[in-house]
Formats: sequence, structure tokens, C-alpha cells
Amino acid sequence: MVIIAFYLVAIFADFLAYAEPNHTNGSRVLIPPQQIHVISGGGISPHVNPVVGTRDPVTLEQVYVLDETRKDYLEFLVEGYSYKLFGLIPTSTHLIGVEGGDTENRLALLGTDEQGRDIFSRLLVATRTSLTIGLVGVIVSLVLGAVLGGISGYYGGVVDTVIQRLIEILRSLPTIPLYLGLAAAIPAEWGISRVYFFLTLILSLIGWTELARVVRGRFLQVRDEDFVTAAELVGARPRRIIFVHILPLFVSHIIAATTLALPLMIIAETSLSFLGLGLRSPAVSWGVMLQQAQNIQSVALSPWLLITVVPVVMAILAFNFVGDGLRDAADPYG
Repeated sequence: MVIIAFYLVAIFADFLAYAEPNHTNGSRVLIPPQQIHVISGGGISPHVNPVVGTRDPVTLEQVYVLDETRKDYLEFLVEGYSYKLFGLIPTSTHLIGVEGGDTENRLALLGTDEQGRDIFSRLLVATRTSLTIGLVGVIVSLVLGAVLGGISGYYGGVVDTVIQRLIEILRSLPTIPLYLGLAAAIPAEWGISRVYFFLTLILSLIGWTELARVVRGRFLQVRDEDFVTAAELVGARPRRIIFVHILPLFVSHIIAATTLALPLMIIAETSLSFLGLGLRSPAVSWGVMLQQAQNIQSVALSPWLLITVVPVVMAILAFNFVGDGLRDAADPYG
């Protein structure tokens, strides 16, 4: 249920967000989270109290206080910034907004960052980016691991030796320096889409080796079984034997392995972006948002900048729990 909720948020991120992720406002820097009040005047009227910025006369620091004499009432299905639903349908309808409009400059449910950008809206869009990179990377790794592992286990001989030596070379390289080196090779002038594609390619080209080893071992166990011999005797081609007769036997295990690989992909993307070697602003991902938490002084004064840690931990735990459950169901005696 948690994973389904995460991907629903990823699909409807722009609809759920009320502010454009990269909309900046110098007069709303580091605003603390606003509390939603549900009861007003004896009835149910969701609202927030406006935030008013004042200058401390001693430290000259910008200080924000709540104006409890006024109320900004929340409305549902309101008009806001334009976006494309599912990447196809142009619309400007959002789930919530402030009565009277100008939601971007009047609402900050999780506060704002050092450039006055709304953290709640950025967090929703970042969820879509990070989960999509993990999913695409795992799919590419799944295809590479299943195909190369199947070919290696079925043919054996020189083919098996070449593929296994390649796997050993990739697995012998230190992961973190390898990630850093490949990510640092991304030109700074590349656009968001090209960096996104290259980062996904990096994660997938390194993450397929473990699944390939597992698939190879399973192929070695069953390639001499009677049903494989029968398929060869009736003239079935090796490609058909691999993908139609043998590989479907391991679908449950492959699904479990894929679910366990997803959190590793998410952590890799988040770590690279956090270090400034993955996605960069104006792209929005969990790692990009956590870059602002590198400064201990900022975190001490604005702890809400660390809110991105919560969905990262929840997503990793959810994928690991589901992966462990699927693995036990696929191989209860393993």
C-alpha cells in the first residue's frame, strides 16, 4: 500500500502540488511549515494563518510570525500553474489552493527553502523523478541480467567464460568511486533530460551483474532436464528455449530480485544528486533537495529542510519489505 501510494503521488505530482516547483520568492525565504486548522467558527473550514515577515531590530534577521487575526481558507480543485497531466493533457487544475488565488505566495505547508521555493510541491515532483529513475534503471538491469545470464548458463563454454569475466570485472570495481567517476563525466552544459538518461544508464549498466549470476546458476540446474532436451529434439531454436521454456520458470524470483534492486537504485540516484554529481537544479529529485541539508547551520536553524529524508526512508523500507516477502514466497526453502 505504501509503494502504491508513492507511485500514485508520482503520477499525479503536479495535480497534488499547488506551487510551481522552481517558483522563487525572495520575500518568502525559509518560512517554517504552516499548520492547517480544520475547525473554524464551530464548523469544518480548513484554513491556515498567513505568515508575516518582520525584521529583528537587533540581529536584522528575517523573522516570520503568524497573523492569527486573519485566515486563508483552503479550496479544492482550484486553478494554478499550467502543466500536462500524465505528460499529455494540458491543464491548470490542482487539488488544493487558497481562496482568492495566489496560492504560491500564500501557502507553505512544509515551509520554504533558501530561495523561497515551496518544499511541499518540490517534494511531490521530486518523488516522481527519483522513483522513475529507479524504476527505469531496474527495468534495464532486469533485461540485461536475464538475457546475459540466460545466454551464459545455456551455452556455457567460451560464451559463459567471457560473460562471467565481464561480470567479475564490473563487480571488482569499487562502487562509490565508479559512480562518482561516471557521474562526473556528465558535461555541465547538458540539459535535464540528457542527464536523466545518462544517470539511468549508469545505474542500470552497473546493477545487472548480480541478477545475471543468479539466472546463470538456475540455467545450469535445468538446462539438462528432459523438457529442455525434448524442445531441442523437436527443433526449437536456442532463443525459444531460453525465453519460452526456461526463463519463465524463474519469473517469481526475478520479480523479487527486481523489487530488492529498486531501493538500491533510488539510494544511488539520491546519493549522486546529493553530492552534486547526478541531477542538478533546475531538476527536482530527492537528492537535489537534500543538497540544501549539507550545511549544518541551515539544518539547525531550518530543520524542515530535512523533511525529504522521511519519504526516502519510507520508500526504501517499503521496497525492502515487499522484496523480502516476494523472495520468501518464490523460494520458501531457500
